[in-house]
Amino acid sequence: MSKKKKDEMILQLSLVPGLLLLSRASGVTASKLAQELSDDLYQKIAAEMNLPETAFVIKHNPSDDFTTDNVNPALVFDTRSGELAVTPQGDGYVLDFPLNPPTEQDPNEFRDIIKAAVGDLPVQDVYLSANTKKLMVRLDDSCDRSVLTSLKIDPILLQSSEKTGKVKGLILTMKGSPDSQPGYDFYSRYFAPWNGITEDPVTAYQCSSRGGELELEVRDDGRINIAGQVVTVLQGTIIL
Repeated sequence: MSKKKKDEMILQLSLVPGLLLLSRASGVTASKLAQELSDDLYQKIAAEMNLPETAFVIKHNPSDDFTTDNVNPALVFDTRSGELAVTPQGDGYVLDFPLNPPTEQDPNEFRDIIKAAVGDLPVQDVYLSANTKKLMVRLDDSCDRSVLTSLKIDPILLQSSEKTGKVKGLILTMKGSPDSQPGYDFYSRYFAPWNGITEDPVTAYQCSSRGGELELEVRDDGRINIAGQVVTVLQGTIIL
């Protein structure tokens, strides 16, 4: 007798960069599962989805509901990073995330990865979050936004430049133009070839070819609100 296949709901979500663009996928895949799967199967599904992030949502109790109401509009997820809350706000959502503040680093300690990423461009600051293993490299304020936008990052070279395990993600950022229209406080691009992500299309005001906009609010309690508009571009069933 053949084993009965299981059907699981799958959603593909995209962050709206000012207007809806369906020509290139970005964002996350959210799979609503009836039960937990093996880590190996999680990785295979994520690889098949081929998006920067794939989230797997499982009910703690059969009576748990994924919908919201007017009394408690937030959905709270129990993740490996702790509790993360999502609250509807207008046409978008607000994510309640830990801040994970970084510490300033000596650029010479990361000269190989900096060289692989930005070549000889002037660097103003380098910070590292030990918790998330994300390295942030801020380009000098003399650099124009087009410098960041036009950077061609070789993911293989970038990954090979850092093998100590200290870094699992690279943020390239620079000062924005808040007085311009539209104004942004900073621009950024994010790369994580160590985790199989060549580039995440949306991370702040993203300078990737896909682009995207996020509003950030640093709170006094050591957490950060990340707000943005999201649309469902695909909904279907994955058969396991």
